[in-house]
Amino acid sequence: MAATALFRGAASARAGPAWRWQLHVALRNCLTHSSGCLGGAPADGAAWTCFPLHERALLRVRGPDVAPFLRGLLTNELPLPGPSTGAPPPPALASYAHFLNVQGRTLYDVILYRLPECVPEAPGFLLECDHASLDALHQHLALYRVRRKVQVEPWPKHRVWAVLPGAPCAGQTLLLQERAEATVILTRDPRTARMGWRLLTQDTGPALVPGARLGDPQDYRAHRYQQGVPEGVRDLPPGVALPLESNLVFMNGVSFTKGCYIGQELTARTHHMGVIRKRLFPVRLTGHLPAGGIVPGTPVLTESGQAAGKFRAGQGDLGLALLRTEKIKGPLHIKTSESDPVAITVSVPDWWPTATK
Repeated sequence: MAATALFRGAASARAGPAWRWQLHVALRNCLTHSSGCLGGAPADGAAWTCFPLHERALLRVRGPDVAPFLRGLLTNELPLPGPSTGAPPPPALASYAHFLNVQGRTLYDVILYRLPECVPEAPGFLLECDHASLDALHQHLALYRVRRKVQVEPWPKHRVWAVLPGAPCAGQTLLLQERAEATVILTRDPRTARMGWRLLTQDTGPALVPGARLGDPQDYRAHRYQQGVPEGVRDLPPGVALPLESNLVFMNGVSFTKGCYIGQELTARTHHMGVIRKRLFPVRLTGHLPAGGIVPGTPVLTESGQAAGKFRAGQGDLGLALLRTEKIKGPLHIKTSESDPVAITVSVPDWWPTATK
């Protein structure tokens, strides 16, 4: 049943003017499966769940030369506004991209947010990255800045939240109107509709979304693993992960028509050859798990003991594994220090292109 709810949130006096957005519930074809929502309906009946992402941090990058500077480093286009027509500026947009090394391997995965004050003469962006790689990314940008008119600085004023539907959404899509102001940016997660929305705010997420509840970050991570979405250095080890094996194309994170960028040669060649023998798949572990979990890099074996890939990262019985695509349909397992092996069940997310299933 379609419904419309009005969410109002008022920023504190120090945070600037009050702001509001509308929630639209539409019958569409994305998030139509229960896997698009987090679990079942929460006991408190909340329509939304807000997850504080303490493992994510922000850098602000701005200046007259910021657009060509970032284009030469990122795999994707920038979320820039279209041509000026005298109309009010468009709402905030975001894009997903990787920074690569010269060998074409992933260094940092980022979500870019166009700042509300962004203008063609001096655009500005917030780069969301893994908190553990904040300093390294800052140094990486400083290394290539040279004499460009670009300012790079940590931006701890905003906190990163994920916003997901908190109730079953069979046959319905919950849409928030994209909004950008000095104290808040709300936009769709650019990777996939399954990951809901991203909220950057100086305040507490649920306080800005009446009817929402505070979620456990571990539940968000479990949801992310179920959807096969890697995030941060645990899932995408710097200098190890290859972007196309990490499903960067599926997550709208690469443009094959933009100008040159560092690491482009291997990425473009692999794409145009059309052969990707290994992919990062969501997996479920069955059996007696070691107390410390499965060690990243542990070999995944077929029933006959042949190598099928390697376990990448996980939480509890959920995780990601880099596997040969021709091996995923047979029985797989991991050998541990325990007597019995741990069985692995591979799934293919329903939001992936049909040709990969």
